[in-house]
This record gives sequence, structure tokens and C-alpha cells, in this order.
Amino acid sequence: MFSRILIANRGEIAVRIIRAARELGIETVAVYSDADKDSKHVRMADQSVCIGPPPPNESYLNISRIIAAAEVTKAEAIHPGYGFLAENAHFAEVCRDCNIEFIGPSAEAMKLLGDKVECKKLAIKQRVPTSPGSKGAIESEEKGVEVANEIGYPVMIKAAAGGGGRGMRVAHDDNSLRKGMRAAIAEAENAFGDGTVYVEKFIEDAKHVEVQIIGDQHGNVVHLYERDCTMQRRKQKLIEEAPCPILTKEERDKLCKSAARLGKAAGYYSAGTVEFLMDKHKTFYLMEVNTRVQVEHPVSEMITGVDIVKTQIRVAAGEELGFAQKDIKINGHAIELRINAEDPANNFIPCAGNVEMFDPPGGIGIRMDTHVVSGYRIPPNYDSMIAKLIGYGKTRDEAIHILRRALKEFEVAPIKTTIPLHDDLLHDEGFLSCKVDINYVERQLGLE
Repeated sequence: MFSRILIANRGEIAVRIIRAARELGIETVAVYSDADKDSKHVRMADQSVCIGPPPPNESYLNISRIIAAAEVTKAEAIHPGYGFLAENAHFAEVCRDCNIEFIGPSAEAMKLLGDKVECKKLAIKQRVPTSPGSKGAIESEEKGVEVANEIGYPVMIKAAAGGGGRGMRVAHDDNSLRKGMRAAIAEAENAFGDGTVYVEKFIEDAKHVEVQIIGDQHGNVVHLYERDCTMQRRKQKLIEEAPCPILTKEERDKLCKSAARLGKAAGYYSAGTVEFLMDKHKTFYLMEVNTRVQVEHPVSEMITGVDIVKTQIRVAAGEELGFAQKDIKINGHAIELRINAEDPANNFIPCAGNVEMFDPPGGIGIRMDTHVVSGYRIPPNYDSMIAKLIGYGKTRDEAIHILRRALKEFEVAPIKTTIPLHDDLLHDEGFLSCKVDINYVERQLGLE
């Protein structure tokens, strides 16, 4: 086991990793930008190193500065968290070239599964459900039109290296496909440095269901069942729950086994997520694979009892998982609310600034993952999420009622947050009856 690891991230995920490491008896090193010098993860870690000014390119995305911090503090491994460099295969290679373990999958698996075109090819071989579409990259508008007419409109244009809704366009006819391809290619080149796109059938009225997998370096890969992440706004998740409330045991087993099969075929180890779209007939289509720990990993931890972050660290140190698929059972229901410093009444404008009061809820069934305390200053340079409120109950209905109670206790001032939005959503009939799709929230809020 490692004696010291560096966390190449910030905010609540850095706090989460520090806690897991401490419980394993591992010392931690926090890196931080000037904007985060007073942040909770910096105070919690055994050592801390400033790696630059607030802009991410000069701090949390600066590989050379992170590696230098690891070398100077004699850290044996680096945990990237999520976002920033977490899915950067080059960063994983640099870490290992410097004899620093990367707490994540191999660079080869990251490249394979991170490329949506190559990932889809592997998925087809492994009998993982995929959507009809191009068998590889689309190199011309003419070829895109040909594929679209073959599978039928509407279609989705997707960036091979994309994520977070970037490099994606829906097309309903030949003309919109041509325009959409040009826009998607330009956006993908700007965001990812790779303009490769492909075309596949657009799934209307879709739900977003993803499977948590985790593997070790000894060839073992298991799933921790699925999460429903359908409640979204502009492709960004708002509410995640586990398990998916509308799947039968047979449907669940078939889906989750296919995800684990894909991970095993890719030689995957560490935590990862296989994401699917589900249509109104409960037919699943592979969307992408995220080769990192997810923001919403706590709901999977709550229903399975598996500490995903601890397992990531143990696996990176060469240990076996320590459990088999037969050991993983679903127990209860968990729902996570992403609390963002945004004003829902004002077009969700981000709200940076001083948090004079931060009084989070507690009680049975509540888990709070956050880096915010009273007196904390939210910097304007990073993602606006300030907390994850997780409710756990024996049933979905109980988890919802626990969260409703918790939201009434949750006080943040004077910063505006999405707490009122979540209170509304937890009383929404569509959400309560599971009659929602990935565009439901925007329709309800009139944001289309």
C-alpha cells in the first residue's frame, strides 16, 4: 500500500479522497491554486503545494506542476478525482513514466474506451447494446447524409472525443445534418483538439441510465448496479438515483452484466461508468464510457456498501478487489442532489462570493459531501457545484421524504443556490411517477 498520495483536484472530491486515504492509513498531499489557498481540502491534507494562479490551465490542468509537486513531496501515487485531468491518458502515462502510480485505469484502456468510435466497435463484439449508426468516423458531409438516410432521421452527431454535451448536435433532415456536422466538428476541435465525429440514431424521449463498474489488475471486473441520471438540465445532471426505479431484475441483470463484460474486454481496472440511453420500450443503447470516478458515485456506495474511492486506491496499489459479483447486493434506495451556487430564478447565473452561513442538514439517512463551510469564498474560476446531498432509505419513497426534510434544514446565505429547485423537483409529479426523460426539466422550466 502507498504511504503517501497526491490529490490532483479540488473541492468536494478532494475532501472525499483525503478521507478515504486517511482511513487506509495513507498520508495525503493537496495541490491548490491561489483561489483555493483557504479551501477545506488544503487544510485537511497532511501537506499542501500551491501549483499556480486560478485559471485551470495554469494550475489544475498543468501536468508539469502537478508532477513536480508529487516529486517534491515524495508522493507515490496521484488520484485525479473527476474532471480536470481525470480522463487524460497522456497524464496517466506521464505519471507512470515518472514512477508515480496513477490511481485510475491504464492509459491504453482510457484511450480505447474514451474514443467513442473504437469503444462502440468493442461493444458490438461484446454484445453490448448500441444504437444504429456509422461503424466508424464520418469524414464528409456526404457520408453523414448517406448514413442518416440509411438509419432514418432524427440522428445525433457526436464527437468521438466528446463529453458533457459538447460536440453533439441533433439533425432532423439533410440540411440540418450538414450544418450540425460543421458545428459539432468546430466545437469538438476547440474543446478536445479532435474534430472526429460519427452519426447514430437519435433516441427520442430517452432516459439516462449508467452502470458503475470496478476492476482490479488481476482481471476481475464487477458491476455495482446502475444509476438513473435522467433528471438533467443542458446535459448536466441534477438528480441521480440508484437503483433505476423502473427496471425489473431481469432487465437490470442483463444491462449490468453487459457493462461488466465491456470493461473486462477492455482490460479495465479502477472505477468506471458505462452510460446508456434507454428508450420508451426499455431498449438500451450505449452512449459512452467514463474512465474515472463519477460525481454521483455516492449513491452506488450507499446501496451496495462498497467504498469506491478506497477500492480505487487499493486496486492501484496492486490489491485484488476482495469481493466477487455474487457478494454485491442492492440494499435500499439512494438519491443524490447536486447543490450548485447558481440562481435558478435568474437563468441559473453562477453565484461566486462569500458564504456567510452554511448550515447543512443531518440526521438518519443523510450524507453530505462538500468542501464548503461558513466563511468560505466561492471562486468564480471553477464548476459551481458546492455540495452533494444524498438521501438514503429502504425505499425510493422514503429516500425522497428524507431529502425533502433535509432541504428544509439546509441553509446557505447570502449566495443563491439550487436548493429551491430541488425542493420543487422532489414534489414534481413527473419525477415521482418516473415519467421523465432527459429533456423533462427544461420543458418543465420552459428553458427549451
